[in-house]
Amino acid sequence: MATPPILTPEQRSAALAKAAEARTARAAIKVELKQGTMTVAAALQSADPNVGKLKVIAMLESLPGLGKVKARKIMEEVGIADNRKIQGLGTQQKKTLLEHLAK
Repeated sequence: MATPPILTPEQRSAALAKAAEARTARAAIKVELKQGTMTVAAALQSADPNVGKLKVIAMLESLPGLGKVKARKIMEEVGIADNRKIQGLGTQQKKTLLEHLAK
């Protein structure tokens, strides 16, 4: 296992603040999906790096009416691994996911 980099206290606090910002942004995206102000299609096509770093399972679970079991079933049917992030989806996976959710 690699050793973590040696950081000064200022660098460490800056890194922690940046990580907290990213988590807050991803949480806001999930809230938008839950409320319906953002669609899955918009999330999949977004150029925002915070959207790309969101896991597909977290995105699906944040949709209204989809829980953990249904989200995992959809991912299995579409052929997406559990640990896949949105930025790692291929064009065919995105297309199939959108078609499956449109049913």
